[in-house]
Amino acid sequence: MDPKATRSPNPEPAFSMDDFAKALEKHDYQFQKGQVVRGKVFSYESGGAYVDIGGKSSAFLPTEEASLSRVDDLSTVLPLQEELEFLIVRDQDADGQVTLSRRRLELKRVWERLAEMQTSNQTVAGRVSGMNKGGVTIDVQGLRGFIPRSHLVEKENLESLKGKTLTVAFLEVNPETNKLVLSERLAARSASIGQLEAGQLIEGKIASLRPFGAFIDFAGTTGLLHINQISQKYVSALNDVLQVGQSLKAVIVDLDQTRGRISLSTRVLESYPGEMLEKPESVMEEAENRMEKVQKNLTKEG
Repeated sequence: MDPKATRSPNPEPAFSMDDFAKALEKHDYQFQKGQVVRGKVFSYESGGAYVDIGGKSSAFLPTEEASLSRVDDLSTVLPLQEELEFLIVRDQDADGQVTLSRRRLELKRVWERLAEMQTSNQTVAGRVSGMNKGGVTIDVQGLRGFIPRSHLVEKENLESLKGKTLTVAFLEVNPETNKLVLSERLAARSASIGQLEAGQLIEGKIASLRPFGAFIDFAGTTGLLHINQISQKYVSALNDVLQVGQSLKAVIVDLDQTRGRISLSTRVLESYPGEMLEKPESVMEEAENRMEKVQKNLTKEG
């Protein structure tokens, strides 16, 4: 037998499990900043609480990281020996201890929840906490948001809103910039649109005129009467037919709830092309009586 093939009578000892464990203790990669872990509070201290998360050393949670809301008694939010989830916010120190937070974990989940609500076009309730020239601040599920003045239903007396609970929709949800911008008007508009349907006769006032049509305020929302929907006859200039502040009856011909758009028409109320231009008073007075024919025509078109 080749002597080179024979085994040494004194082989090097194998790397034991104890050696492996000691090596892991020197380089414990189990816990890292940004990781969510489970653990149990086992002791309260003046500045926070110690938590057992299964590491070689206990973890520490400062009092200010216990909750999104102010905490005077840690036991109310961190009961002893109750398993909870925590976010690691600081890597291990020289003693192997990591720093935890419940507040930032809650914060992260609130942002995620609000982003999902924005995607699905949901609304949320919040309490007005303050105001400035541009609008009001509002507390929403532990976060501070902002409603621009232009997106408030009550735009003038902002002081009267302090402490009130408002239902709002989302304009911007950005955890990276800590920006939460909301709209009361959009929420009210969505609620109003949900109660409307195509083929419905509405009555409102002309809020503004644009080259392409007139915006009509009615029932807490706004619809567009496009220039092509005023009459079956060509309209060259809106100002010749309509004025801001004028009361008007029109028919809803299209609803887009996702975009919050309402399309209106008065041309469908005409008995002949150009009647809205020649005898608008007659069209308005007889609008209700003409609706049966209008709805039949809309059903045929649909």
